[in-house]
Amino acid sequence: MPLKHFKPVTPSNRYKVWNTFEEITKSTPEKSLTAPLKKSGGRNNQGRITCRHKGGGHKRKYRLVDFKRRKHDIEATVVAIEYDPNRTCRIALIEYADGVKSYILAPVGLVVGATVKSGESVEPKPGNATQLKNVPLGTAIHNIELVPGMGGKVARSAGQQAILSNREEDGTALVKMPSGEIRKFNGNCYCTIGQVGNRDHMNVVSAKAGRSRWLGIRPTVRGMCMNPVDHPNGGGEGKSKSGGGRQHLKSPWGHTKGQKTRKKFKASSKVIVQGRKK
Repeated sequence: MPLKHFKPVTPSNRYKVWNTFEEITKSTPEKSLTAPLKKSGGRNNQGRITCRHKGGGHKRKYRLVDFKRRKHDIEATVVAIEYDPNRTCRIALIEYADGVKSYILAPVGLVVGATVKSGESVEPKPGNATQLKNVPLGTAIHNIELVPGMGGKVARSAGQQAILSNREEDGTALVKMPSGEIRKFNGNCYCTIGQVGNRDHMNVVSAKAGRSRWLGIRPTVRGMCMNPVDHPNGGGEGKSKSGGGRQHLKSPWGHTKGQKTRKKFKASSKVIVQGRKK
């Protein structure tokens, strides 16, 4: 998906790199496939802020994306490619032969008029969904289930892809994750063929603070700019190297910067064949 650059007629346009949106064919969502989306502002059920720097933002409706693909062996036609404000990739509106409409993540190469299908014996082409045990080795996949029947959880954001690298005798499949980690999956888990679309999302530059506010992202203040009462890194005169918390950098909750936070005996550790940091 191409990006467009702007003439520097304003300070924000000087560095702005934005989407062309030329792949989008429908501007309004399918009403029957939307749901209300309530904002939390980063607060929990007691009204306390548990996730900072969130709040405001444009109103959105949630698009009900089908991550399970449970209508097997029924062909569906791609009706439109749409923008989804809740995720970085595009979504495709598909219509099955029996008239049912659904949203799926739009992979690279999926266009209006193409057909997609899910089931055990489908062609390995972008948009088709099948079990890991039926996918040819070396194929790029996305929207992978962690547990059979759960619905896709892995590799769903823009440009993501995992590679099916091997299969073992016990029926499990080895998948190389987008992070480089090699992980073991049940061979009965469903996945979708192809790489998630909107690959250039990582190169987008918003260039102004206002666009972050539209997305619901509030300003972040560095701990070193605060007072000692507000942050462990605060205090000192100027950019302090001594009393300003520079020597023992940590978060407001006491974690040292760079400290490992993954549990030592986590249940899922046994399915990780090779870590992302070799």
